[in-house]
Amino acid sequence: MFPKTIFIIMLAATSLSLAPAQQRIHVVVALCDNQTQGIAPVPARIGDGDDPATNLYWGCSDGLWKYFDKAWEWQQIESKKNQFWLTEITDEPPILEQITYQHTQTRAILTAEAWRGSEIKRATIRYFELIGDNSDTAPNLVAWIGHNSLMDFQLDPAWLKKSEKPKDVIVLSCLSHAYHSGLSEHINVRPVLMTDSLMYPGSFLLKNALDGWLTGENVDQIRKRAARGYMKNQKISLNAALGIFTDL
Repeated sequence: MFPKTIFIIMLAATSLSLAPAQQRIHVVVALCDNQTQGIAPVPARIGDGDDPATNLYWGCSDGLWKYFDKAWEWQQIESKKNQFWLTEITDEPPILEQITYQHTQTRAILTAEAWRGSEIKRATIRYFELIGDNSDTAPNLVAWIGHNSLMDFQLDPAWLKKSEKPKDVIVLSCLSHAYHSGLSEHINVRPVLMTDSLMYPGSFLLKNALDGWLTGENVDQIRKRAARGYMKNQKISLNAALGIFTDL
């Protein structure tokens, strides 16, 4: 018979080997930009797509960096400034900030990119490339926050790379379901949270959705989580908030 201490060590090793794989989340944030995006103008300070620190979708109270930095469930573990996309060389880096967080309970990793507002088209391409990433370090969920860029230009579905396994997606922009559903058929995605209306893509919505996603909730439960958050933030009724998000 094995000594008791050896048996305990072997049992612990077996338990670790059976632990679920670490979840990876990648978020593309197209910074709000009054000058180059087809949006209703916002105050100049929060609509400067070259300044993530004050931007509506990054540095404001509901912006990704500011909101997740204050969320006790997420711990910032890395921050990088002025990142170039892949190997391209340009005068101005398109990714102004990249931050990585780890979930304190599940150990999931979330990487978020703040894209220069004027680079929203390339940010959109980046989003779809992440969906088509089939590497060992590919994200399990890909999210978009910002203006619905597909209102301004079209992507050829034949260009899109298909994910080998269904990839979960969250798209927090106006009318995202209507504009993304046609492309979804070509790239093997599982929509987790989409929208049917004009809306404000505050990062509290992403956090609420991830709270459910990381614990295995279904899309209806996640939709209701998002709606409760939107109700509180926008001071509207729950039924009105539910109408913002697609009943998938």
